[in-house]
Amino acid sequence: MATRAIHAIEDETSRNRIVDDSLVSLFEKAARSHADRVAVVCGPQQATYSELDRASNQMARRLVAASGDRRGIVAIYLDRSIEMIAAMLGVLKSGSAYLPIDPGYPSARVLQTLEDATPLVVITNRKLASILEKTASQIILADELPSLDPIVPEPLPVRPKADDLAYVMFTSGSTGKPKGVLVSHHNVVRLLSETETWFHFNETDVWTMFHSFAFDFSVWEIWGPLTTGGKLVIVPFATSRSPEDFYALLSEQKVTVLNQTPSAFSLLNQLEESGTALPLSLRVVIFGGEALQYHSLRNWFRRHGDIKPQLVNMYGITETTVHVTYRIVREADTQGEQDSLIGVPIPDLQIHLLNAELLPVPDGEVGEICVGGGGVAHGYLNRPELTAERFVPDPFGPPGAKMYRSGDLARRRPDGELVYLGRGDNQVKINGFRIELGEIEAAISDFPGVRQVCVIGHTTDDGRQALAAYFVTEGGKPTAGDMSRFLSQRLPAQMMPSFYIQMETIPLTGNGKVDRAALPKPTTGSASATADERQATSSSPLQARIAQVWRDVLKASQVGLDDNFFDIGGTSILLAAVRSQLQEQLNRSIPVTWMFEFTTVRSLADKLVETSGSPARPSATLTAAQEQARRQREAFARLRTTKGVAR
Repeated sequence: MATRAIHAIEDETSRNRIVDDSLVSLFEKAARSHADRVAVVCGPQQATYSELDRASNQMARRLVAASGDRRGIVAIYLDRSIEMIAAMLGVLKSGSAYLPIDPGYPSARVLQTLEDATPLVVITNRKLASILEKTASQIILADELPSLDPIVPEPLPVRPKADDLAYVMFTSGSTGKPKGVLVSHHNVVRLLSETETWFHFNETDVWTMFHSFAFDFSVWEIWGPLTTGGKLVIVPFATSRSPEDFYALLSEQKVTVLNQTPSAFSLLNQLEESGTALPLSLRVVIFGGEALQYHSLRNWFRRHGDIKPQLVNMYGITETTVHVTYRIVREADTQGEQDSLIGVPIPDLQIHLLNAELLPVPDGEVGEICVGGGGVAHGYLNRPELTAERFVPDPFGPPGAKMYRSGDLARRRPDGELVYLGRGDNQVKINGFRIELGEIEAAISDFPGVRQVCVIGHTTDDGRQALAAYFVTEGGKPTAGDMSRFLSQRLPAQMMPSFYIQMETIPLTGNGKVDRAALPKPTTGSASATADERQATSSSPLQARIAQVWRDVLKASQVGLDDNFFDIGGTSILLAAVRSQLQEQLNRSIPVTWMFEFTTVRSLADKLVETSGSPARPSATLTAAQEQARRQREAFARLRTTKGVAR
């Protein structure tokens, strides 16, 4: 792994010159050196560096003519295509910043973005233009530009500078209104320069643009190859949703650099595990966008080893230009590593773990991730109050420096590595307890065979707050009881999910992240009990007493002997109420673990009869995992209840 010392001994003149470049100058340098090499591929179409250079020059001239001498924001509303890449380059060459708008967005979202950004021009095509009738911006149709002139025209009149804006990337906002992040050429160029020692990207590399160009991961995917002479393979949207087709594309195009969210990569991993085997040329796989569950890579490493391809985990933030940290993932990490390790900062970035007063927290304590250095963006478009709230003076940097308050939580280990702990506001409240969903997801990930997991807060039909766990396994179908027994050894009662939904796959958004809104609503009916079984009478007084307590606590008219408590609307808190009432009525102690292990009336009654001669008392000792979870929750609570914490 590279260190600051490596960068300190570099030639400063050369380093400063590279960082002071614009994306345009880096692309043009690559185009001069590799004029006849293929720059972009999209389906059956391709363009060389020379052709892409000329096409983008043509777009730049058209933009200058359309906007006069004004430089500002130009929206690009195009499908994934070579024309889209040429438009992005053309916007930069005209001195403006591009605003990517995904055609897959609902029209209301498109128009809202245009209204907020008020771009000088919108670049689109005839197919999409009808949606833009209400915009006041001038429209350029990319598919109506004349064919390329074979004669190389004179140089462009505009030369963007390093501090000029390169793009405006809109992200979702906590208030429901998207916000545009303002990112400069310098922000992106220094990302490529500062990570070069680690990756050594060059003209032999083949990259994929898998993600939407309206997702900041695409900035890395697009400009990584186009500034180093590599080849960019644009992945059609339909192919990106089909693991089989995407895997075949990776093999056919001999892709060497793959960027994936962990959720998307897990689909490729599952595909290989099922028997698909095509030759791959990958030399590096870079994860970002979501917390990486290291154990999910065990099968991948078993097949491929951990040298080629090399797997890298990079935590990132749109407001600090795509990537913030770097960590090589080794096979050994998947065997015992439980933390979501994100490594160390990119050399020109500084990560401070701070409390609400922006004071450093000690190593091992939970703090908010605040990022300073060359990747910090200019702020939010037309949102001065939000910019002032999140982009604050950096007390640890030079005069005038800013740092970004991310709202993400982490702790620093003694070895300097950062452990990502999720969003500070990724919480639900269950019976007065603040619950961090990421902590539950991490515990479920340790269940044998679980490949993917997502936990959400759910409001039941009667208004109660509950937790629902969705998961994908590599084989078998664990019951709610199986999962409950497993988690009862790792989580306190208030963090136990009420619903366990096994799925064939977890739905993903267009950006490859978990689509929580698309998850099916949990149901409270038992999937295994028929109507007759639910009305079955108890065969013993003990079963009758347990069933009555269940009915009272669940407010249910009927309970079957073999209904699973969690399948008919039970929660861990309600189970605690059942246990309390039974202990009082039976005048004996019942270990809490039994309540999670024997989750039907019949099985619990049988266990109580079996042990009636030697009643056990609940253990007062917390397991190590439960104690760690308790300390972490307390730290989260302190951070979130301190005045001024970022939301």
